[in-house]
This record gives sequence, C-alpha cells and structure tokens, in this order.
Amino acid sequence: MRIFLAGLAILSMTATPPSTVDGVWRTDGYGQLVQVSGGKLTTYDVTEVSCLPGALSGTGDGTTFSTNEGSVVTIRAGRMSFDDNLGVRSLRRVPGGLPPACRASSADLFDVFWHTFAENYPFFQAKGVDWKSEGDAARREIAAHPERLFDVLCGLIRPLHDAHVGLLAAGQHCSSPRPGTPDLKTTAPRAIAVADANLGSVPIRRWADGAIAYADLPNDLGYLRISGFHDYADTFAASSKVLAEALDEIFTAERVHQLRGLILDLRVNGGGDDPLGLQVAARLTDVPHFAYAKRARNDPDDPTRFTVPQPFFVQPAAAPRYTGPLTVLTGSLDVSAGETFLQALLNRHPRPVLIGQSTQGAFSDMLERTLPKPGWKVALPNEEYLDPHGRTYDGTGIGPDVQVPVFAPDDLAAGRDPALAAARR
Repeated sequence: MRIFLAGLAILSMTATPPSTVDGVWRTDGYGQLVQVSGGKLTTYDVTEVSCLPGALSGTGDGTTFSTNEGSVVTIRAGRMSFDDNLGVRSLRRVPGGLPPACRASSADLFDVFWHTFAENYPFFQAKGVDWKSEGDAARREIAAHPERLFDVLCGLIRPLHDAHVGLLAAGQHCSSPRPGTPDLKTTAPRAIAVADANLGSVPIRRWADGAIAYADLPNDLGYLRISGFHDYADTFAASSKVLAEALDEIFTAERVHQLRGLILDLRVNGGGDDPLGLQVAARLTDVPHFAYAKRARNDPDDPTRFTVPQPFFVQPAAAPRYTGPLTVLTGSLDVSAGETFLQALLNRHPRPVLIGQSTQGAFSDMLERTLPKPGWKVALPNEEYLDPHGRTYDGTGIGPDVQVPVFAPDDLAAGRDPALAAARR
C-alpha cells in the first residue's frame, strides 16, 4: 500500500488569477498541512510541538499535481484525493497562511517522534502499550545516555509488533512485525521457487517483473499469484495499465468459461496500492459487493475518534470475469494492500475458501515522517479498514478457513508446499 502523506498547499498570487484552492489547508486526520502556491504543492507534517517539511511535493495546474512519488493529487475546495489511493481527505482552510513554526522549527527529535505516535497511532490499547509511561521512561534513558537514542526509540516501537511501524536512521533500520514472521526479502524467492516447482511441468506466464504469475493446471484449474501491488511502472497510472494488460491476458473469455476453480496465491504479497487490488477483484465477480470502509484517526488527544468511514465497493469490470469457485492461499507475508485485497474478496459470492495461516494484520496506509535530524525517518499507520460490521482485522490479520503450514523451514528445505497441495485437492 502506498504511503498516505496528508496535508498539502495551494496556489498563491501569480500573474494570472489565483486558483480557488490557493492557500494553506489542514487535513482532517493525517496531521498535515497542504500548501498550494504558484502551481506547486508542498506538505508539512505537524504535531503539537513541530511543523516540518513533508516528503510529498508536486507541480501542476493549480488543482491537479504530479508528485515526486509518481502519483497524481487532485485538490478541490475542501477536498483532496490521490490516484494511487482510496478515499477523499477533507481540507479546512488555515486563515493567515502558513504558521510561523513551519518556516523555522527547532523541534527536539524525541519530542517529534513521541508526539507523532501519540497523536496519530490508533492501536495502543489493542497492543497493550501505555505510550505515555513508556515515553517518560525512554526520555529519562536518553537524558542519561544520549548516544543510545536510536536503540531507545527502537525499544519504544518494538512492543507494538506492527509491520507498518518502522524507524530509519543513517543506515540503521528498526521494525517489529508480528512475532514469528519470516523476512519477506529472504523468504519470498525460495518460497516462490518451491511453489512453482509444486505446480508441476506446466507453463508459467509472468508480468510486471514477476509480481504477477499465472498457470493453467490439470483438471481445468487455474493458479494466479500476485506478490505485490506496487511499482509495476514509474507512475501509478502506468502500473494500472500494466496490470490491466496482464488481467486481459489471464481472464480471457475462453478461459473464464473453462475454469472449474481458481487458486489465488497471496502468501508473499508485500502490499502496495489498494486501487490495484480492487482492479483485480473486479475481474472476480459479476455482482457489485462491499469491499471495506476506511477511516483515519482524527484527534491528537483521543485515539478512539476517527474521520467518518468511507465505504468502497468492488464493481464488476467491463471485461471477461471469472465468477466460479475461488481458493485463496494466505500467510503472515500477506501484508498491507495484499490484505485489503483479500478483505475485498470476503463478501464475494461464492465466498472464497482461505487456506494457510493468518495474514500479517497491517492494513492501514503508512504515514512517513521526516524527523529533525538528517537521515532519520519514521513510518506508522493511522487508519482502520472496517468490515460490514465495523470490525478491523488490524493486529489479528484475516484467519484461514483451513489451517495449513505456510513455507515452514522444513517444508522449504524439502521442496514441499502443503498449502498449495490442499488448495488443489
């Protein structure tokens, strides 16, 4: 899922009449300001103690901006949207323009780090973490041993066991996914090789540098593996086109008529852009259905207050679609947009059968924040993705219907894939 940086700015006076969205805006949720001026978009990350330049910037015509991240941002009065992400962010105009603190900030790194989580992270209670008391202890430790700053901050986030939380500092990286999660970068290549070998001697077609793979199996079964929803091309629009072309070649009119069952393998899906997941889901149904609703924490003092949930639906594609039995292979390396894609399939009819292990439990888009020290950055989630009953799968992940080991070390060493074998049965 692509990082969801909030807050943007609007066009100031130029030789031509200003845009109606010129000025400075504050986002509901996401802790950011947005400034648009002279055809440029600039973001600022704000907390109670800081206002620092954000990572997202762009240039455009006053309402539509091509960004440094390959996405397109559209701003209308009171609204902001991204082509590579879902939902509309509400904007409130800031009288008087950019606050003075945004022009010259001398914020303390620890203060910015602590407040960034305190004001945006929604899951402290669910994780059993008292952020205030832990922060007080950490501040005392840093005062006594300032050379241990990175280790102390890392120690603060490790108990969260959240794959969307991370700290980067001058080449050092600290993260804390759910206990027992294998490393995606080292496990995925071996896991994919074992899965391919267990498909048998069938041709495997690949797209998007291997992120999408498909094979026709005996007995009119199909196997589709998607190992990520990101960076198929330089921009989101180009990535969407790459995906559409792959889906056209996979879901032909002849194939969707012949298939008796489809195995969808998401066990090594590292996430990316949610709209690409919905693009695939649109080829797997004839009937519109609820995918999920999305909301963001919206009160720096109260982690139980959120923006109004925005619902999203799977709409059948205007192209050949497969609507028969679907089995989905899941595991702890299915994370982020890989999980929201799976969540979007749960209300499909017929409902898919899930085989494997629980997904990672990290659904939210990520806020990426630059800390006031060169080379130091932090990332964290601030959203919930809700099912029709208002439940979130954050932390727990989506559990399987049939529990089967997924890429256990002994199975990988022996070249076995029991989850795939169960799906084929």
